Amino acid sequence: MLKQYETVFIATPVLSEQQMKEAVAKYISLIKNNGGNVVYEEDWGLRQLAYPIQHKTSGFYYLIQFEAEPEFLKILETQYHRDERIIKFLTVSLDKHAYAEHRRENLAKPKVAPAPKPENEFAVDEPIADEEDVEVEDASEENTEENN
Repeated sequence: MLKQYETVFIATPVLSEQQMKEAVAKYISLIKNNGGNVVYEEDWGLRQLAYPIQHKTSGFYYLIQFEAEPEFLKILETQYHRDERIIKFLTVSLDKHAYAEHRRENLAKPKVAPAPKPENEFAVDEPIADEEDVEVEDASEENTEENN
């Protein structure tokens, strides 16, 4: 029975664009050659790492969602460990509610720009206080009375 999985791997930042494409092609073909089906893939590009990994502070992130047999994960993760281009990876099983499909649909929707404010209305960002309403206490007077 095929289950849905999502894998994200981080490749070393010293790779060229061609080398990165080769690494992605390797893992996609590995999934397909072992009876899996690639559902979705997304290149997240070069990003800063939260903490240094193998003395590197950035890496190329790539996401692949796929369907495969559970036994295939061991093969995939073994290949990640053997590949010196991969510095970190994470593979998770997707739930039956297909959270990832909802996320993809939300990414595909165009973002709607906020409506412009009418010119005849005031935009209130900060409350306006009158000088009469504001009481200012002089801290220096309090300190001299307390010290005496």
